[in-house]
Amino acid sequence: MSQLLHGIAASSGIAIAPAFLLVGSDLSIKQKHSDDENHEVARLHDSFVLTQKELTAISQHAHQSLGARAAAVVDAQLKMLNDYPLQQEVETQITNNHETAEYALQQVADEQMNLLSRLNDNDYLHSRATAIQDVYKRMLAHLLKVKLPTPADLNHRAIFVAKNITPTDMAQFDRRFVAGLVTNEGGRTSHFTIMSKTLSLPAVVGTGNATDQIHDGDLVIVDGIHGKVIVRPTDGEVDHYQRMAGEFAREQAAWGALRNEQTVSTDGRHFQVVANVGTTADMTDYQQSGAEGIGLVRSEFLYVNQSKLPTEEQQLQAYKRFLTGVHEQRVVVRTMDIGGDKQIGGLSLPHEDNPFLGFRAIRIGLARPETLRPQLRALLRASVYGRLAIMFPMIATVEEFKRAREILDEEKRKLREENVPVASNIEVGMMLEIPSAAVMADVFARDVDFFSIGSNDLIQYLFAADRGNRNVSYLYQELHPAVLRTVKKVIDAAHAEGKWVSMCGEMASNPLATPLLMGMGLDEFSMNGSSILHIRSLINSLNTRQLQPLIHKALRASSAQEVQQLVKRYVPKVD
Repeated sequence: MSQLLHGIAASSGIAIAPAFLLVGSDLSIKQKHSDDENHEVARLHDSFVLTQKELTAISQHAHQSLGARAAAVVDAQLKMLNDYPLQQEVETQITNNHETAEYALQQVADEQMNLLSRLNDNDYLHSRATAIQDVYKRMLAHLLKVKLPTPADLNHRAIFVAKNITPTDMAQFDRRFVAGLVTNEGGRTSHFTIMSKTLSLPAVVGTGNATDQIHDGDLVIVDGIHGKVIVRPTDGEVDHYQRMAGEFAREQAAWGALRNEQTVSTDGRHFQVVANVGTTADMTDYQQSGAEGIGLVRSEFLYVNQSKLPTEEQQLQAYKRFLTGVHEQRVVVRTMDIGGDKQIGGLSLPHEDNPFLGFRAIRIGLARPETLRPQLRALLRASVYGRLAIMFPMIATVEEFKRAREILDEEKRKLREENVPVASNIEVGMMLEIPSAAVMADVFARDVDFFSIGSNDLIQYLFAADRGNRNVSYLYQELHPAVLRTVKKVIDAAHAEGKWVSMCGEMASNPLATPLLMGMGLDEFSMNGSSILHIRSLINSLNTRQLQPLIHKALRASSAQEVQQLVKRYVPKVD
């Protein structure tokens, strides 16, 4: 008899194949102290060398087989591994406390992971946390002489089943053999979820117990459309999902025809569906995504995993790459959105008990303008290469936005005095992710050129719940009426001042939210490239006027479940 597991539909598609369990090895530490510090330091150095060789080989495979994006995280791991202060910190732990190399390494790793676990929920900073954890795990395995399981062992088509999947696991995938992914942990914004979309691998994450319920060789169906995993399916279930896979393939082909069309509802309302990008390497995927511009450039990729702040020239070249790669479509660049980790970008930041609500993003830029000004100068200089919009993150008060814009205007004046050309049509807006800003949206709307709603953070702050915390993640509810009312208030406030509104969080790519956002008047949907054609197709099939009764009832609903039922009743095609 088959068994049904539920999870998060992280990457669309259907896969039917045997399971391949990627389960962790025992890395428990039995000895904590040593009387021979020199021997332990030598063992530590050996683990660094072995890990470096291992990651170098994985990087080479990723570059050759999967492309630059898959290899980028592994390359960043190598850079981090070669960071001398990291080695020095573990050595100090060994010599000062007479600890074994593996125990000292574990202590340093735990300290760093504790810091990163409290960071704001940012895809790329969480990716960095996963990458760091993976490096430490590999070093620890060498110290303990334990062989880690690896995707490279797979020699037949299969579905990977794991507790979690690391960047180096992804980088070792052989596309001939990997049919799909199922994990216990993870969410819609975890690194391997984003990569599974890029690699077009059906994925269901956050099942909780897949590794306990699935055995090696079990036939498994991954339904990445509805977030289901069928273990040991019946013949009837296999036939049903084979037909569904065929329908999905035909649907994908139809979506491809939209690449050169506009996104217009059946009653003539125009929308923009644009891409979120994290590095210049993403521009390769952008060209194939069907995006109508870039709604979010996460500029922190220039800072993360670097030993010092990027120069103005380095930033200029990166921003120029984005602007020249979109054929005169708009590019929205978010200024540095980091904080909570003293090693990011060469910044020395204070330890904080709650970095979620601490010194980060624009708060760093305003307190230390020497970090913000070079970025703004680089953006202003790049503006002549395309259609640029600049966005300030983590704005809580009107005064913060006005001060950030003053600094931008000061740098613009300086550049013009230096006879450096600057475009005259730069739009300046803000990420709207803090409830105080949503409440004051009508006041902010007088000063901004646009809002970009960061739904990931806005929802977390509205419910005071970290979606990465399994105990409270149930409170992360994109369709909750409290979220919808907040979004509606922001859109109405912006439109009253003639300003446009985008959304760049995961809610923007949720098909169940699409009719609601359309009906409420959202102007732009910004998302991962793999979702763009699906959402464009859905928008093209809907009538915004006919959605108004749905909006009226959804705003008066009492729960996310009630809203979801309403959407499915009014728009059956999203089910």
